[in-house]
This record gives sequence, structure tokens and C-alpha cells, in this order.
Amino acid sequence: MKKKQRGRPSKEKLEAIKKAKQIGLAMTFFVGMVFLSAVASADQIVHQFKNPSFSGVATSSHYLTVDEQEKTRRDEIAEEVESALKEAERKADSTTFSRFLSNLSSRIYSQLSRDISQSLFSETGGTGGSITLEGSTLSFVNDGISITLTVVDPDGNVTTIVIPVGIFGICSEDCGI
Repeated sequence: MKKKQRGRPSKEKLEAIKKAKQIGLAMTFFVGMVFLSAVASADQIVHQFKNPSFSGVATSSHYLTVDEQEKTRRDEIAEEVESALKEAERKADSTTFSRFLSNLSSRIYSQLSRDISQSLFSETGGTGGSITLEGSTLSFVNDGISITLTVVDPDGNVTTIVIPVGIFGICSEDCGI
């Protein structure tokens, strides 16, 4: 019977244990690789762009979306410019001088209209006359039975109005004829 050695194992024994552990580890690794290789699979790596402009997938809808965004932005800019121009025009029209000119021209046209009306229907108005105003010609003829008012605009369009004399309280007296 061999006597059991107590204490520390010898160098040769430590070397043998170390070698056995390395062989066991190598065998475990090899067996693991064999089992895992059956499960693992690989495919070719293919790069694909996410942006439709580069990949070509759904390109038309992408281009339509981009075009719509550009159009919307252009329309917004045009509306902003138009709004700014209208605002500037409103500010220019609201000055004291522009209101004065507007009021003055309104009163002048009103007085001119009153003078023409009096000339048409007064007893001393005469039998006819004409006036040119901003390219349009207004003329009237009073024949005692009716007053014919003719308006010719700058394009040559003619409008004729016939007003009967003595009806509706117009020129019920002798109309100057």
C-alpha cells in the first residue's frame, strides 16, 4: 500500500493538472463551436439607403411631398409679400393728405354731377350739351318730349338713356324749349 502524501502536490502533478484543465477547456470550446455552427447562419451584407432619393423606393411620393412643401413655402412667402404691400398701401391711403385729396375729388364730382343734372332739367338748361370726363364723353339732347343722355366710354361702348319730360316730376314746366 502506498502511503498518502500530505501537503503540497509536486511540480509534476501541478503541471499535469494544468494540462488536463487546458485540454478540457479546448474540448469544451470545440464541442460548443460544433453545436453553435449548426444554428448560426450568415447572409450577404447589403447596404440600403433610407432616403428615397437615393434608394429609388417610393421615390415618386417622396418627390411629390418635397414639391408640395416647396410650393407651400413659396405660396406663404408670396402671401406675406402681398400682405405687406397691401398694408403699406393702406397706410399711404390713411394719411391726412390722401384723405384730403379723396374728400376734395368726391366733392368736385358731386358738384359736377349736380351741375349736369341742373343743366338737364332746368328751364334755362338749353337743348343740348356735352362734357368729356376721364376719356368718357357725356352728351344730352332735350327735344321737349324727352331728354336723351348718351355716354361713350374710352373703349367706344355707347350707353343711351332716354328720360321722358313731364313724367315723374321731371321738368314739368317748359324745359327751356
